[in-house]
Amino acid sequence: MNAAEKSNGMAATYVVYVVILAQAVFQVVFAFEMGPSLVLMMMIGVLQGSLAVLYFMHLGQERPSLVLALIPYTIFVLFMLNMIWSDSFRLLHMRPH
Repeated sequence: MNAAEKSNGMAATYVVYVVILAQAVFQVVFAFEMGPSLVLMMMIGVLQGSLAVLYFMHLGQERPSLVLALIPYTIFVLFMLNMIWSDSFRLLHMRPH
């Protein structure tokens, strides 16, 4: 660690927190003024989630190989959740498709 990283302290955390908060305020104001745009809201949501994972969960400080290894596992989990959700709609009505 060099001197610039040591003197930073909590400043980066506060900056990221304020950026995420500003994005949330922008989403609310934009949705009330112009109507919710699914594409824009999803892009901002992905950006907010990425910032939270990178800085608050310290994934930005890990080796790139670990980050790249987590991508297939995340896609697998999301795919499996999609398979289970369709079955939950069937169980809601207690009958087969």
